[in-house]
Amino acid sequence: METEERSCEKVFSNGDVYLGNLMVMLPHGKGIYTWSDGTVYDGDWEDGKMSGKGRIFWPSRTTYEGDFSGGYLHGFGTFTGSDGSIYRGSWNMNSQHGIGRKQYHNSDIYDGCWREGVREGSGRYAWSDGNLYIGNWRKGKMSGRGVMRWSNGDLFDGFWLNGLRHGPGFYTFTDGSYYFGTWTKGLKDGRGTFYPVGSKHLSKRLEGQEDKKTKLLSHSSSINSEDSIVPSVKRSLSDKISNSFQRGSGRISRKSIFLDADWGCNDSTRKITSSLSLSLRDGQGESEDNRAVAYEREYMQGVLIKERIRNTSKLSHKNKQSLKFAKEVQRSSCVNFFEGHRSYYLMLSLQLGIRYTVGKITPVPMREVRSSDFGEQARIRMYFPRKGSQLTPPHNSVDFFWKDYCPMVFRNLREMFKLNAADYMMSICGDDGLRELSSPGKSGSLFYLSHDDKFVIKTLKKSELKVLLKMLPHYYEHVQEHENTLITKFFGDAQDSIKTWKKDLRIHRRYDLKGSSQGRFTNKDEINESSTLKDLDLTYEFHMDRSLRESLFKQLSLDSLFLESQGIIDYSLLLGLHFRAPEHLKPLLEPPDSLHTPESVISSGELLIPPRGLVLVTHEPSSVSTLPGPHIRGNTLKAFAIGNKEADLLLPGTGRLRVQLGVNMPAQANRRIMQDETSSNEVELFEVYDVVLYLGIIDILQEYNLKKKIEHKYKSLQFDPLSISAVEPTVYSKRFISFLEKVFPLDP
Repeated sequence: METEERSCEKVFSNGDVYLGNLMVMLPHGKGIYTWSDGTVYDGDWEDGKMSGKGRIFWPSRTTYEGDFSGGYLHGFGTFTGSDGSIYRGSWNMNSQHGIGRKQYHNSDIYDGCWREGVREGSGRYAWSDGNLYIGNWRKGKMSGRGVMRWSNGDLFDGFWLNGLRHGPGFYTFTDGSYYFGTWTKGLKDGRGTFYPVGSKHLSKRLEGQEDKKTKLLSHSSSINSEDSIVPSVKRSLSDKISNSFQRGSGRISRKSIFLDADWGCNDSTRKITSSLSLSLRDGQGESEDNRAVAYEREYMQGVLIKERIRNTSKLSHKNKQSLKFAKEVQRSSCVNFFEGHRSYYLMLSLQLGIRYTVGKITPVPMREVRSSDFGEQARIRMYFPRKGSQLTPPHNSVDFFWKDYCPMVFRNLREMFKLNAADYMMSICGDDGLRELSSPGKSGSLFYLSHDDKFVIKTLKKSELKVLLKMLPHYYEHVQEHENTLITKFFGDAQDSIKTWKKDLRIHRRYDLKGSSQGRFTNKDEINESSTLKDLDLTYEFHMDRSLRESLFKQLSLDSLFLESQGIIDYSLLLGLHFRAPEHLKPLLEPPDSLHTPESVISSGELLIPPRGLVLVTHEPSSVSTLPGPHIRGNTLKAFAIGNKEADLLLPGTGRLRVQLGVNMPAQANRRIMQDETSSNEVELFEVYDVVLYLGIIDILQEYNLKKKIEHKYKSLQFDPLSISAVEPTVYSKRFISFLEKVFPLDP
């Protein structure tokens, strides 16, 4: 028996009125619904829900015309706000979702991707005053790779976070001068190079204007106003309709239908970001490589600490590469490989293999490891043909065999390190891909960095793999017994290296320390923001809280004894330093018209730069982050300064961090100013900074080789008893600790 549609008018007890077609007392077909507050919908209905084409008018003069589904704004439509703003684009469940264009009430315009009512993905934002940004967005803010051009012609091409410059970037001034460096939360932070054009004073004046632009940008009313982005509709509209019918007839169900959630920007939209970014450079002259003078600068939270003038005609290969990068910054949010390149296929193979192995071992019930879980024979071996097989998916790499050693052992290690399997795979095997890093050593290994900077994958030589498998049972026991170990964390074929430190603070300098002198220095002309310096480059001593230092050296001794027992040499302490800008130099930020180096603030006092800004406070678990990460395992350290209680590190203006062994450890860095650096012969001066330390033991796969020791001894005319090939494991570990005791001296 067919159900007939009929047209009628229905008045509800709450004052709502419906005029249109009904089917079994439900709106179906064409109809007009008027709420008691004056809101009107005119359009299609299906089983009591607004579905199809329609228009809705609110008393506030807000309107929407477009697609509806299941009672929601869903599909494509135009929303006009009461303030005059207009959004035209895709919708999903009452939220802008997909590709759309919004013109704000102040005439700003955004074209691009949306997710759940906020800007997310690739997009173009044009301010009414002529400023323009093209790039990536996250949660409504400029985040990721993007290019900003100001109305006066200045341009920034680099990385952003929450609407502020954050990460490496390239700033071009209107006069043609440019600065290549790193930013943190909108402030220059770390090393960079300024290439002036014209007079030095003009260049510095322009650079000051550049800092002010970030502040003006951050106060833009449209770009940071979430209220103006998300319409007031949300889900209340469908609830309102359902409630009215339910109260009126008792027959309208509030059950919502399942809708396709696959709404968003397609790949073609993301691919145009780079070409759009490059178009912003049109009309600007190419950067010149042959400028006579450049200024190498070092900043701490926006304060210029040091400056060195250099002749750019003698630029090193690395700096020339930096200039090349500055002209054409590659997107790090996407795959930085080109098809046909060997490392591209290797990267794809690594992702496929890791995804397969982790997916295969994770469902297996947890159990204690057995002796049979170790060794070269404990492995998963699988063939991955390009076309796929019954057990493997088709892929874009070449045909390859995958071997994963000791899967159960590494599965337990991941659990031990409190690493969720899903998070692990998302970091390494996600769509954002891996980034290839240049090898920091001479091994020739390839290094890949996960897109979220949590993990480093290193290719191993056969000799290194052999050492790893041989020491793995003892490594497992050591890690199980010492949760604060500083030794490199292994999660499988992927090696977690503390090289990048997924951290709360920016690492300004990195040191690879072995306690050796032979060849342990870096050419000054080769140093840049990403350089890892060596023993002879370290000119600071680090003074720590007594209890923190005691905990550090207790674990260093335990770890070095373990490596000694395994016959391992040539390992290093990787030391990362985050410098805090001295408080009395902070006024240089406002205004940055006069930039000084430390030499310009030398006084007759004992300290060149008195530090302030790091405070140890009693640990409060609710006040610090407990999100899973590389350092979630390990206890909170106790500090002598607060009565040997568990400590948090309080950084005024930055946040509160949990102090762990090798993570967020505060110290005071002292460097003696040499006599030729000052004009004073009467006062011994020191350069003193507050620093936050990050530490870890790396390069633990080199076994002691007596043959190499003998060969080195007779081939080297300048024999160094601390040379890596000449020291037995016992001697190496003792001298390693002895050297670090000088780097971290015990205060009297």
